[in-house]
Amino acid sequence: MLVVGGGVIGLSAAWRAARDGATVALVERERLGRGASRVAAGMLAPVAEVEFGAGGRRLLELGLRSASMWPQFAQELGDEAGCDVGLTQTGTLVLARDADEARELERQHAFREQLGLAVTMLPPSRARELEPALAPGLRLALEAPEDHAVDPRVVLAALARACQAQGVQLREHAAVQALVHDARGAVSGVRLTDGEELAAGTVVIAAGAWSGGIASDDDARPPVRPVRGQIMRLRDPAGPGLLGRVVRFDGGYVVPRGDGRYVLGATVEERGFRELPTAGGVYELLRDAHELVPGISELELEELSVGFRPGTPDNAPLIGRGRAEGLIWATGHYRNGILLAPLTAQLVADLLAGANGADELYAACDPARFARQADAVGATP
Repeated sequence: MLVVGGGVIGLSAAWRAARDGATVALVERERLGRGASRVAAGMLAPVAEVEFGAGGRRLLELGLRSASMWPQFAQELGDEAGCDVGLTQTGTLVLARDADEARELERQHAFREQLGLAVTMLPPSRARELEPALAPGLRLALEAPEDHAVDPRVVLAALARACQAQGVQLREHAAVQALVHDARGAVSGVRLTDGEELAAGTVVIAAGAWSGGIASDDDARPPVRPVRGQIMRLRDPAGPGLLGRVVRFDGGYVVPRGDGRYVLGATVEERGFRELPTAGGVYELLRDAHELVPGISELELEELSVGFRPGTPDNAPLIGRGRAEGLIWATGHYRNGILLAPLTAQLVADLLAGANGADELYAACDPARFARQADAVGATP
């Protein structure tokens, strides 16, 4: 089996497949774990992020299933890699800073209660008891105690070590240009940009935002696009203590790492693969965060990064068999790659073991769903 992509999804799928006894190789266009996974905040927050509508509920089901897998995933990964992967179980506060945002938060609370999710509305005084650094002008807060977080950079390093321990062949600076097909039309490997061909019985495409640029003889490219995000890493020279929980607000979030470091993000921009950060993006993030956590302005700026989330038309991932035999897609995770890594690895393993992908869980992320929609539109009189 050959995995294309060395982010959290590709590494998780490769590790799981190798543990199940497969012979696995993985190629990465640049360096392992240097794409969107590295700059991700690492929130495991299906409750805080659930959206209205049928699509939002399908994503919620996927997110809740994968979130429940994270403790065991983290334990097994830590045991294999010989380290703690940084899973923190402290919950999330969603904040409102004015009357309009408070009304919307009340609506969001009612929606989550209807879905049976564990959420609690908190008055400002109670929210500040939990997090004293919150601004006095806070209007309302929603607590999601079962949403957690993980440090993606620690996870990525652990996955690389775990893959090596399982005998996965890891190859960096090997960009894939196209899939290679045999005489029957089945995928038989990949062609790199330097012309080298690598043979494989099964190819798993987990190349994130770059997945749509891999050419195929059957022209079955997935509808994956880059959604740019600017994100900052901040450090408190006095050490931890400013925040203990993840806080979210309209326009961003702050994720504590537990060691005096914080992640502040993230913009959502349809700018293609534009790599350089902008003054406007940085200003808006800092302005909004400062309104609710004034102490954020006293932190030191350690890093400013840009990442490219792999977006799809409905923001749900593409996990399943491709149109050609021997091809599996595991891409399009948008903002949920870290959260959905354990579940994606499990689904890929099930497909490798012969699962037919017929249940509702597969249907929610079936790569063929957009082709079917296009066919239906074309057939409309």
